[in-house]
Order: sequence, then structure tokens, then C-alpha cells
Amino acid sequence: MLVIRRMVDRHGSFTAIFLPGEPPKIFPTSDYEHGRILQIYKQDRRHRNVQNDFSEYDLQSSKNSPLYGRWRG
Repeated sequence: MLVIRRMVDRHGSFTAIFLPGEPPKIFPTSDYEHGRILQIYKQDRRHRNVQNDFSEYDLQSSKNSPLYGRWRG
């Protein structure tokens, strides 16, 4: 499974890409670039037949959740 994470420190913002059995790829990106990477790799929302954070951790699945709607723009 591909894992994509945003990393921010006092020196800048980075995108980290992790694949099983491979060394992590970490490179500087703007917020826009990171957003496009997430769109391309379908980490932006739940998709049928795609395993991502939204399916793996059951995010946005329940209207009864205290976080439901919190991240909706």
C-alpha cells in the first residue's frame, strides 16, 4: 500500500511517500503540489476499490462521529 504524508518543520514543507520494502521518498513541496499529489493518488476521499486512509481508518463514515463534517470545506 502506498502511504503519502505531509511533513512540516521550521525549514519547510515536504511530502513523504512510503512503499513497503522501499526507502521513503521525501521531497520539498508547496501546499498546492502536495494537494495535487493526494488527488492523483486518490487520498482525497474514499474511492471504491482503493485502499487509502479513508478506507483503512474508516474516516468520514458516520454522521454520529464527533469529527463528521469538521474537515468539510
